[in-house]
Amino acid sequence: MLSIGEFSRICLVSVKTLRHYDRIGLLKPMKVDAFTGYRYYSRQQMEQMLLIQRLKRYGFSLDEIQEILKAPKERAFYEKLLQQKEILTQKMQALRQTIAELSAHLRDFERTGDKMGYQKGYEIQALETPARNVLSCRQKMGVDDFGKYYGTLYERVPKEQVTPNGLTGAVYYDQEFNAECSDVELIVGIREKEKADRIMEGCLCAMTVHRGPYSSLSDAYGALISWISENGYEGCGAPYDIYVKTQFDSLAPEDWETEVYFPVRKKGGN
Repeated sequence: MLSIGEFSRICLVSVKTLRHYDRIGLLKPMKVDAFTGYRYYSRQQMEQMLLIQRLKRYGFSLDEIQEILKAPKERAFYEKLLQQKEILTQKMQALRQTIAELSAHLRDFERTGDKMGYQKGYEIQALETPARNVLSCRQKMGVDDFGKYYGTLYERVPKEQVTPNGLTGAVYYDQEFNAECSDVELIVGIREKEKADRIMEGCLCAMTVHRGPYSSLSDAYGALISWISENGYEGCGAPYDIYVKTQFDSLAPEDWETEVYFPVRKKGGN
């Protein structure tokens, strides 16, 4: 048997942490002296302690670790680790994108001395957009749901014998943005006007092209709003994005291209 101090030293974990694990039932000592209250651990418990520490490094919470340790089947343990690997991989990719964005910001600041200079690199124009024949899916959804609903739209293509024209996009109807749940219409362009869910009528839009990951699309939106105000326009409809170059073109996030459209009219106009 090992005292709590000895167990702490061998496993490189504080006594305070061991007492906390005891309170929450994650790792209870093998024996507690009835008179002194001293905790004692077996050498066999070292394996469990080392596993707990490893699972913490993998990013699991203590509650999740308790569930993992209680799982009756090794397959469940394997699947949990596999899921966590995917989560960490996605976080790593997002962190790489953030570092790339930060590096670009540093380069721009070194060149211009303007901390908001990156936003001034957008070329913006007012143009008349063409009418677009689209299959559409509009409902409350989160950003993470886009892939699922796009899949539903593309499943309709062979069933309804329509021909995609390469256009995919999203129209945003809410006055405020909520990544978890917003009123969004996903669109897929098709050639057959008579089979379209609706025709997006052409209109005057302020438009710019955003190059980079979707996480920084707000820069393009901010640039457009400033341009609209400074050039005597006002918004008059739901903004939308057209995804020109994406991950499905085997491109890195910094090479993605998104066209951003804000329907506008001259202030004081009808």
